[in-house]
Amino acid sequence: MVALALAIAVSLVVSLVGTPLLIKFLHARQYGQFIRQDGPTAHYLKRGTPTMGGLMIMLATVLGWLCAHLFLRSAPTLSGSLLMLLFLGLGAIGFLDDFIKITKHRSLGLNAAAKIVLQLLVGVVFAVLALLLVDENGMHPASLAISVVRDISPAQFTGGMVGLLVVVTAIIWINFLITAWSNGVNLTDGLDGLATGSSLFAFAAYGVVGLWQFYQSCTSNLDGSVMQACYSVSSPLDLAIISFAIVGACFGFLWWNTSPAQIFMGDTGSLALGGAFAGLTILTHTEFLGLVIGGLFFIIVVSDVIQIGVFKMTHKRVFKMAPLHHHFELLGWPEVTIVVRFWIIAGLFAIIGIGIFYAEWVVQVV
Repeated sequence: MVALALAIAVSLVVSLVGTPLLIKFLHARQYGQFIRQDGPTAHYLKRGTPTMGGLMIMLATVLGWLCAHLFLRSAPTLSGSLLMLLFLGLGAIGFLDDFIKITKHRSLGLNAAAKIVLQLLVGVVFAVLALLLVDENGMHPASLAISVVRDISPAQFTGGMVGLLVVVTAIIWINFLITAWSNGVNLTDGLDGLATGSSLFAFAAYGVVGLWQFYQSCTSNLDGSVMQACYSVSSPLDLAIISFAIVGACFGFLWWNTSPAQIFMGDTGSLALGGAFAGLTILTHTEFLGLVIGGLFFIIVVSDVIQIGVFKMTHKRVFKMAPLHHHFELLGWPEVTIVVRFWIIAGLFAIIGIGIFYAEWVVQVV
């Protein structure tokens, strides 16, 4: 528990103190956000606000994670390292996207094809390593089985064409999750503090999930006995440490990102957070539970899909503008009202997700 508290404290302080320094650095180089012309007119006032604040979220998270391991006198685990690979890898893609926007003086960065290729590259490396490598307990970080609150059924690595097909299918599934969640957080990042505050709830929930899995781990008993309803998850404590480090980093960043924002996280932050959330759903074997815990991100993605799909078929719009939060803006809701109410929704989804997670364990034990 001390290691978790240390991870939160270090990442919070680094983010809280370091973000204004980053703001000054970005201001000095005129690295400001460009605003899309078809968006709400109120956003024009945000033009020039420093972006790429996700760099501080990433730095604070890494330092919080490493300080926790220094306290524990342990090396980072395989699962934790893979999660960081995904977190920093997608963050690097987001940074490249943001940097192109700034240097080219436009609201669009990487073209869609380049972005997809880079995300696939990071996703495939993560998936292959997570599926094939084993930790010190002989466990694979990721599973071939479909997971809800835990793996629905055990899956074994087999040889031959069937085994290869199963592995390839799992890699495709993992990449779908990474793309979906990274885009979900990216779409949510449209109002001051919305994605940052929503991420606080989602990652706090996964911190609780990881901590509970650690205490109920199938490998935690020194005598070799297996507890009832235990979890076969590789290094859940390290996953909890990273989750809480992200919470601390977002908490500190929110001080400067809340309305009126002095800095935006940019694609640097939103892709990194989305990748980390996807990684947590995969590595904790709770892929479909993630739809509940990250329910706000899911709703915002669905609103965008509905808008595009219906418009292509009927040339009519379901919402005044997508994603969903912009619809409420055009209805005349104040930005702060939208953000706070969406935070409440995100918090409710996180609580419901933890409730489902715990209820499943109770049912298994009884």
